[in-house]
Amino acid sequence: MMKKFYTILTILLVSISVFATPGKNVVQIKGSDTMVNVGQAWAEKYMEVNPQDFISVTGGGSGTGLSALISGTCDIAMSSRNIKAKEIELAGKKGIKPFEIKVALDGLAVVVNPKNPVSKLTTAQLAGIFTGKITNWKQVGGPDSKIVILSREVNSGTHVYFKEHILRRNDPNSTEEFAGSALMLSSSQAIADEVAGNSDAIGYYGMGYISNKQKAISIAKDPNSEFVSPTIENVISGKYPISRPLLLYTNGQPLGLVKKFVDFALSKEGQEIVKKTDFVPVVK
Repeated sequence: MMKKFYTILTILLVSISVFATPGKNVVQIKGSDTMVNVGQAWAEKYMEVNPQDFISVTGGGSGTGLSALISGTCDIAMSSRNIKAKEIELAGKKGIKPFEIKVALDGLAVVVNPKNPVSKLTTAQLAGIFTGKITNWKQVGGPDSKIVILSREVNSGTHVYFKEHILRRNDPNSTEEFAGSALMLSSSQAIADEVAGNSDAIGYYGMGYISNKQKAISIAKDPNSEFVSPTIENVISGKYPISRPLLLYTNGQPLGLVKKFVDFALSKEGQEIVKKTDFVPVVK
């Protein structure tokens, strides 16, 4: 319910931003779709206590946000992956100095339809499924039906993280890619909706998107390890094997209104919002 509320709020605030009152202090934030819900929640609460300021938050993917920061069309980029060396190089040519701020942690949930009897997989099995080496659910203990692979599109930090940590197993020399049959979807919500309506589908997204319309798979590093579900407790403890930092990038160390907003995100109140949107705080 909270997720739907913030999706509606995003549309509302984006519309309002076009007609923002002249003279108001405005911060433009863009990037990771994974972080849109928490970013919008921060913006709403921040503007309640700072009505003279206006915070506009839009998604589009981590790569889109970082491109906007580099081109000078946003003040803060939200990213669910670390900035790449080539992006830092391009930023330098444009006089931009990306400064990284860790604001939350996230567990990437792998999800199937609740009707699917498969409830646990190893990271090797996940790699096999998403690269197309495993094509039928019966190969991993499920029904005799073809696996439908769902992925985020390539400009998504979630896509990049999953490819590097699952498909390529953190091997910088690996060239593994998603299967050609994988359906590349534009948002985490699109994956959630497709999984909810397709009993053969498997996808992944930030655990804040899990609902009772999808079943989160328990993951193990290998067949001899414990199978662990994507929960806040398991991400905090380090037991869950697919977790990552959620980041904000600014041009140099944040100053002025940008610093004021970042400080709010890292405050006790801001970190409570992190928990309420099903992510993991980085500040107690």
